Amino acid sequence: MIAFIGSVFSPYYAWAGRRDPLDHCAFNVALYGPGGTLWAMTERRRGAVSLSRDALGIGRSRAVWDSGALTLDIDERGAPVPRRVRGRIVVCAEALNRRAFTLDEAGGHWWRPIMPSAQVEIAMDSPPIRWRGVGYFDQNAGAEPLEQGFSRWTWSRGAANAGATILYDAERRRGPPVSLALRFDRDGGMAAAQPPPQADLPPSRWRIPRATRSDDGRARLVRAFEDTPFYARGLVAHTVAGQPLESVHESLSLDRFAHPVVRLMLPFRMPRR
Repeated sequence: MIAFIGSVFSPYYAWAGRRDPLDHCAFNVALYGPGGTLWAMTERRRGAVSLSRDALGIGRSRAVWDSGALTLDIDERGAPVPRRVRGRIVVCAEALNRRAFTLDEAGGHWWRPIMPSAQVEIAMDSPPIRWRGVGYFDQNAGAEPLEQGFSRWTWSRGAANAGATILYDAERRRGPPVSLALRFDRDGGMAAAQPPPQADLPPSRWRIPRATRSDDGRARLVRAFEDTPFYARGLVAHTVAGQPLESVHESLSLDRFAHPVVRLMLPFRMPRR
């Protein structure tokens, strides 16, 4: 689940000159299971957005922060198949990380892994799904469009024995590449390490290059979740700091995203109301 204020991948926001972020907000929900994938991402205008210190409402969906727990009441409609997506997700922090990382030399893009490790409970009414497990919650923000700051990036997060391992690699438009290898424990402690060697993965069906990092330079794609013209998400198996991990992994090509033809394809999965 991703909440967007100024939807960074929105073609409508780009066509409007990115002047009014509150006029381009969305809750993106993606459910993956044995029955396939269910996707919802309806963009809404500022009249359908409510903001306070501890709550965000977009359309009929709402996120509320209370004492280290994030409660998400989701009420969306899928796309391109208009199926109801409704239920509650509760994300409880095992520990909170208060440090943010600047991803570019000018300080225009930053990222904060707020909950490197969390306990998650999902109770969906439509489709009827119940699930408990471990999860993760982070935040990105920027003073300029992503494609102006970066040409591509890869990111992964895996649940480790004592917390979580996060890898971040980005090719910047200005300055050298950035590479982060972070280990978090369940008490919120963080240690930065030398990034392991690069491990190539098969390109996506849309020919997006994919790579991660691993102690032995080898990794395996376990499952593909999303495969789009500019973005791929999946589950990868690799070894970091001597521990075998299965990590959620994403690859993003901002060169591909910026192409006008790709932007014309996006309303198919990102309707605007």
